[in-house]
Amino acid sequence: MKHYVFDSFAMIAFFENEPGADLVEQVLQTIFSKHALGWMSVVNWGELYYCTCREQGPEMADRVLLQLSSYPIEIVPADQAMTLEAAHLKARYRLAYADCFAAALAARKRALLITGDPEFALLDKEVKILWLPQAEI
Repeated sequence: MKHYVFDSFAMIAFFENEPGADLVEQVLQTIFSKHALGWMSVVNWGELYYCTCREQGPEMADRVLLQLSSYPIEIVPADQAMTLEAAHLKARYRLAYADCFAAALAARKRALLITGDPEFALLDKEVKILWLPQAEI
C-alpha cells in the first residue's frame, strides 16, 4: 500500500485546477479506493486555508476546508516530536517552516510527499517526493 503526504502546494493545485491537479486527483482516487493512505500536517492545512483566504476570500477558504474534511486524508497534529523534527529540518535547510512540517510528516510516515514547490529539492535525500508539474512562467 502506498503512503502519501500532501503539501499545501498540492492541495492548492487541486482545488484551483492548476498544473498537477490531475495527478493529485489520481492520488486522491487511490486513497478513496483504499489502495493508499494519505496525511496532511495541521500546519499545512492551516497554510492551505490562509493561502485560499488571501486569494479567494474566507468563504472559499471555508468551503475548501469543508470539502477536504470529507476526504480520507488524516490531518496530523503538530505535537512536540513533530515540531522538533520540523525544527531540525529548518535548522539545516533554507526552507519555509510550514514546508518542514510536511517533510517531517513524510519522513515519519515513510510516505511520498506530493508537492510542486521547488524549495523541496533541497530535501531530496531526506524524503521521497512525487513532483507536480510547474506552471509555465
